[in-house]
Amino acid sequence: MRSQTAPIYQSYGGRTARWNWHFIAKRVFDVSVCLVLFPVLLPLMGLIALLIRIDSPGGAIFTQERIGRRGNRFKIYKFRTIVSDFDDAANRKFMQAYVTGKIEPNENGQVKQLFKPPAEKFYTRVGKILRKLSLDELPQILNVLKGEMSVVGPRPNVPWEVEKYQLWHTSRLDVLPGITGLAQVNGRSALPFDQIVRYDIYYVMKYSFWLDLKIIWKTVGNVFFGHGAG
Repeated sequence: MRSQTAPIYQSYGGRTARWNWHFIAKRVFDVSVCLVLFPVLLPLMGLIALLIRIDSPGGAIFTQERIGRRGNRFKIYKFRTIVSDFDDAANRKFMQAYVTGKIEPNENGQVKQLFKPPAEKFYTRVGKILRKLSLDELPQILNVLKGEMSVVGPRPNVPWEVEKYQLWHTSRLDVLPGITGLAQVNGRSALPFDQIVRYDIYYVMKYSFWLDLKIIWKTVGNVFFGHGAG
């Protein structure tokens, strides 16, 4: 039987005591935000689900196993943006190359794709809009309420991406993954994976309530202007 934790995980012990009380305060903040937003977002989420079902065959909600805090596995919720019969094999190959650094940014800072991830051409009409506005992430409010995610934190990877981590990458697993994060407001898919991890480690080391608010504020701006989507 496969382990229910990530293949490798390294924690910097000096952060443990600091994060014990931060974790409690952060959890209170997360639940409060979700409870305030949920009644407002529920009608929007219902409308999105209906549009997805009308636009293409298949369910409105997509679930996928991800690696969370300390290597724990959980099911993430997203709105489906890709056709239901999409074959993920080539996309896995691309993303594993991305994690291992075989795909580097070009002179303009954009990721040079050695082979284009096929998912883009399989986006549904509604899915393209949802991804552009990052609305496909809204169901993760349920992951936050369940204690599997936070509003702010490193984005969670799937197990076959974590299998390609270098040991230092695993320190991003010290905290709950987030719906948005420091890397997401500083380039997102335009960044090489090592740079994303550096942002995530910086977040873990420098976490504060005000840093979370700053990231949330920048996320709202990025979503409004469609920056970093993809």
